[in-house]
Amino acid sequence: MQPLIIALALDEASQDRFDALRRRHFPPERNHLRAHLTIFHALPGELERQVRQDLGQAAGRPPLTLRVTGLRFLGRGVAYALHCPELDALRHALAARWRPHLTNQDRQPHRPHVTVQNKVDPATARATLRELERGFEPYDVTGCALALFRYLGPTWEPLGEHPLRPPAPGAAAGSGPTPAATSRSAPTGRGR
Repeated sequence: MQPLIIALALDEASQDRFDALRRRHFPPERNHLRAHLTIFHALPGELERQVRQDLGQAAGRPPLTLRVTGLRFLGRGVAYALHCPELDALRHALAARWRPHLTNQDRQPHRPHVTVQNKVDPATARATLRELERGFEPYDVTGCALALFRYLGPTWEPLGEHPLRPPAPGAAAGSGPTPAATSRSAPTGRGR
């Protein structure tokens, strides 16, 4: 069974902003996904039921405010670095639950980022970094949902989103909504 990917869906305005930057700077023939903030890269597909349940429980909290703190040089690309202690804690709790199933990549410390350029030569990436750093000032974005995908070769199949919102008064924790796929922030398409 193909692996599962978990991303943090962002508010619409921030998603649109990152998508526009990605369209501008990513090689068009390789830009097959919307901009995304990956939380876990490859969980075993056979855990889908458990992962859905865990995400439903984890989503019983208010939306997350993330600070876009700067830019990161990736060698052959550029990403925006984000900081959010609440996201760090949320990811840490999920990682502890799934520890036996994590890949080496997902065991590494999480460094939240949104890639807007990749797979270019280093000189092009450095030029993009200099361009985007000019006039950059930190700003906030909102994480709205935990999005679940299945990795199918180069495509990501949306499996649904768990909107972040506190449980309703009197509702049991973890009795969140059934995930429903949305096109608002789903980084569907080919590639990573």
